[in-house]
Amino acid sequence: MTNQDVHDERDEQDEQDEAAVVRPATMAWVQRYLDEGERVVKTVVLHGGITAEMRRLTIEARDGGTRDLVLRTFVDVEYAEDWLDREAGALTLLAGTSVSAPGLVAADPTAAHCEYPSLLMTHLPGRTVIADEGVEARVPLLARQLVAIHALRPPERPRDYVALTTADTVAVPNGADTAVWDAAIDMIRKPAPPYEGRFLHRDFQPGNVLFDVPPAKPADARITGVVDWAGTSWGPTDLDVAHCSTTLALLHGPEWGLRFAEAYEEAGGVLAAAATERLYWFVRDGLACSEEVHLVAGPWRQAGRTELTTRALEKRLDAYVTALMNAQG
Repeated sequence: MTNQDVHDERDEQDEQDEAAVVRPATMAWVQRYLDEGERVVKTVVLHGGITAEMRRLTIEARDGGTRDLVLRTFVDVEYAEDWLDREAGALTLLAGTSVSAPGLVAADPTAAHCEYPSLLMTHLPGRTVIADEGVEARVPLLARQLVAIHALRPPERPRDYVALTTADTVAVPNGADTAVWDAAIDMIRKPAPPYEGRFLHRDFQPGNVLFDVPPAKPADARITGVVDWAGTSWGPTDLDVAHCSTTLALLHGPEWGLRFAEAYEEAGGVLAAAATERLYWFVRDGLACSEEVHLVAGPWRQAGRTELTTRALEKRLDAYVTALMNAQG
C-alpha cells in the first residue's frame, strides 16, 4: 500500500466519521426521548438510501447495556414534512400487526426542534440483500410479505396514491426500441383503470426489506422487517407489485421482474382481473423508473453491485419494458 493509499483511506474514514455525527439540536432532541441515565455512545451511517440521511445510534444505559435506534433525517427535501407525517402514522398503525416494522419513538416533521425534519425509531435486526445469490428463495418471501401488507385494514385510510410520471417526463434509454417505448408511453396517456383500493407501502422493494440470511444456507433466509413507510398510500395492489417487479428486473434481470407477479398471486395476492389493466400499472412503474435509474445506480454500486452502472440498468429496464409490451401479444 502506498502512502497515497493510506492518505486516501484516512480521508475516506474522516468523511464517514463526520457524516456519522448527529447535529447538536437533533442530538438534544434525541436525548429527550431516551430513558434516564441513557446516552448515545456511537453513531454509524446507514448506506443505501437516496432521499434521507440514516444513522444507527447505539444507546448505552447506566448498567452498561446497549440498544440501537435509527435516526432518519431529510435535508433540504421538498416533501419532508408530508413524508415524515405519513411514516409516523404508518409506524403507529403497524404496531401490533403481523407486519414487522420499526417502532416510532418520536417525529419532528417540521424541524421545530431539529436542524432538519427528522424521525427517531427502533432498530430492527437483519440487513438488506441485493445480491443475485439466493434470489430464487427471496422472491417468494417478498411476495408473501407484500400480501400481508395489503391485507391490513387501517382504521383510517391513508391518502390516495400519487403517480408523478407523465408521458412527457419519461426518459427513453439510449438505444431503446423507440416503437416499443412509444407504445408504452401512449398506454399511460390513458386514464388509470378502475381498482379496489388497498393499503400500500409504495416503495416495497429489496432495498426496504430486511433479511436474516444464514451464511451457510442462503435458501433459509427469512424476512425480519420492512422499513421506509414514508410513501404509505391507498391504491391498487398492482402498484406495489409493479414497483417491486421493476426493481427486481433491474437488480437481477427482466425475468425476475416478470416472476414476481406470479409469486404474488401464488402467495394469495390479487391483481387486476384484466390483463390490459395489469399491464397499465406495470408499464407505468417501469416508465417511472426511467427517470430515476441514475439515482439507484450509485447506492447499489456502493452496496457491492459494482457492475450495475447507470448504463447497465438502462439496458435492463429497456429489456424489461420490452418484455412487458411483448407479453400483451
